[in-house]
Amino acid sequence: MTFATRALPSLLFALCSSTALAATGALAVPGADIQRGQTIANGACVACHSVDNQRGSPNQPLLKGQHPEYLVKQLQEYKSGKRENAIMKGFASTLNDADMKNVASYYASLPASLGAAQSPELAKLGEKIYLGGIASRKVAACAGCHSPNGVGIPVQNPRLAGQHAQYLEAQLTAFREGTRRNNNIMNGVAAYLSNNEIKALSDYIAGLR
Repeated sequence: MTFATRALPSLLFALCSSTALAATGALAVPGADIQRGQTIANGACVACHSVDNQRGSPNQPLLKGQHPEYLVKQLQEYKSGKRENAIMKGFASTLNDADMKNVASYYASLPASLGAAQSPELAKLGEKIYLGGIASRKVAACAGCHSPNGVGIPVQNPRLAGQHAQYLEAQLTAFREGTRRNNNIMNGVAAYLSNNEIKALSDYIAGLR
């Protein structure tokens, strides 16, 4: 059985669910208090993570429309130190599990931001890798986990579509170099990507809808 065959059920699920997710944002965690999540986000998160109609700093991830389970996992790992970032550790350490779910569900309830690729040449290479992988280096296609249009396959894998290319490039590089160590699969995939391939993937993903 080929990788493409194994990935087919997940891809079909993503294709069926992606339109609703893209239009309305991801679903909230059951029992979450979105209003409290908004209060926390407006007080502590907006400086780095834009929640208005602007896309904010390209160095910081867009959180709108992201799967809430993924956001909760990242907050938990910042708090524990599994994912390293001094600013985020300080913030996450002030949150209990309930408020992590509240904040995550608030961001998930917002419509996802739309981006655009900047380089047709890079985006073409990025598309090839994203959809087909690199067989000679055993790099799996990104679409197998993040869906063909980048909406992600809930709840295991994050939405990537429209994310800042600069942020994506930094994270793929961190996975490759081992400075981000909270996802062994991504460490393995990124280990075989060149700087140019990382840049191409990042540019292509930024333009996914």
